[in-house]
Amino acid sequence: MQEFFQLPVFGVFISIIAFAGARQLRKKYDYVLLNPVLVAIVAIILFLLIFNIDFEDYNRGGKFISFFLGPSVVALGVFFYEKYEEVKQNLKVFLLSVAVGGVSGILTVIIFLLLLKVPDFIVQSLAAKSVTTPIAIEITKLTGGIPEITAGIVIAVGIFGNAFGPFILKRLGIKSKIAIGTALGTAAHGIGTARAFEESKLAGVYSGLAMCVNGIITALITPYLLQLFLGNFS
Repeated sequence: MQEFFQLPVFGVFISIIAFAGARQLRKKYDYVLLNPVLVAIVAIILFLLIFNIDFEDYNRGGKFISFFLGPSVVALGVFFYEKYEEVKQNLKVFLLSVAVGGVSGILTVIIFLLLLKVPDFIVQSLAAKSVTTPIAIEITKLTGGIPEITAGIVIAVGIFGNAFGPFILKRLGIKSKIAIGTALGTAAHGIGTARAFEESKLAGVYSGLAMCVNGIITALITPYLLQLFLGNFS
């Protein structure tokens, strides 16, 4: 059996089975905590722990699934093209919303962590928590944080946004698919965008675009905000 666990097909197989099973569970019990992404990740972690399987063995196949993240992001361009005229009409409000959401997301985490008097490297590692992992890691390397911490928090933020984002937004009375998509893409990057597409194609388009715009904004301003706050208050 250990030989099978070390084959690349094992990582692909367990990932697909875990996600498909989680989706069926969500269809049967429509409960917010039974989010397919969250349940699938927990199930895979438990399986690896119970059978004492190294993450590297799982990731031999898991990385093939990760490979398709890049083409899937490019594929968002097709949906954007279909909705281009509609997006163009709301472009100014959309860009302003993403800019405000992106900047406030960075500021709140920096200020909150400084109030808790956590070490600087934690602040530097978490400041870019809302953008997709490759961008966040490069920002962390530039600002002196620890990429491993950043990667874990970015994934956790995405899962939280995927699982609870639409629920919280609807509880706040926000029903516009455009607003929901923009919020999910700005706050929860690609994993939030996957959830936005479950809401509607329009929400997914705005979420994907928000993810890209917020990635640019965060990459440009995070080093300066960290320098400003850590230089003055540390």
